[in-house]
Amino acid sequence: MDNPCAALLPPPEAPALAGPKRPLMPQSRAALAAASKAWEEQRLAFDFGGLCRYREANAKLPPATAHRVVFMGDSITQAWIDADPGFFTGDVIDRGISGQTTPQMLVRFRQDVIDLHPAVVHILAGTNDIAGNTGPTTLQDIENNIQSMVELAQAHHIHVILATLTPAAKYPWRPSVQSVESIRALNDWIKSYAKQNGLTCVDYFTPLDDGHSGFIAKLTIDGVHPNAQGYAVMDKLAREAIKQALSSSP
Repeated sequence: MDNPCAALLPPPEAPALAGPKRPLMPQSRAALAAASKAWEEQRLAFDFGGLCRYREANAKLPPATAHRVVFMGDSITQAWIDADPGFFTGDVIDRGISGQTTPQMLVRFRQDVIDLHPAVVHILAGTNDIAGNTGPTTLQDIENNIQSMVELAQAHHIHVILATLTPAAKYPWRPSVQSVESIRALNDWIKSYAKQNGLTCVDYFTPLDDGHSGFIAKLTIDGVHPNAQGYAVMDKLAREAIKQALSSSP
């Protein structure tokens, strides 16, 4: 097909009149939930990697500058541009997709990173794998997927910024998952792998940690995702990492 994305269902939307003062009736909530579930199941079955999310936006991009940066990630990356749109200017491009795991990012890495010809890619990935969003997995599998993204970037002369996961003592959508030790282990590997391979590493975990491996309450909306103040902390670190990556040798 010339345009496989045209075959996908559009995401369901709440009725236009719904809002804080006009909450949905139980029947409408149930219908919306069912439609959302159907849409999600179709999306995972027919567009597992999320290639349709940015296909049109990618085609409309101007030619890359010598300092283009692409942010690859999940909802933490996707929401970053809404929290601080000023950060994503000057050829800094947000390519986050909410809920995604590392195998999904690997599927779209060529379309959403390599084909955009950036000088730098910022990879923040793995927390949804630990949450089990696309099924149970091992830390080794997560590490392998991250390593594959890094190797693809390096093969195309793209500098890599590898980010540690942000804190999450619990996942609200997967409360049974014990996340703390897995996040700590994956972050240890990320820092070690970055050092061994000469990558720029940015540590978001440490300044956002409440001292108990949870997210500092005043910097998060739900214990997993940063709020505007949390992104302000990340902005400063990301800018320094970009500067370092752009100044490093090819």
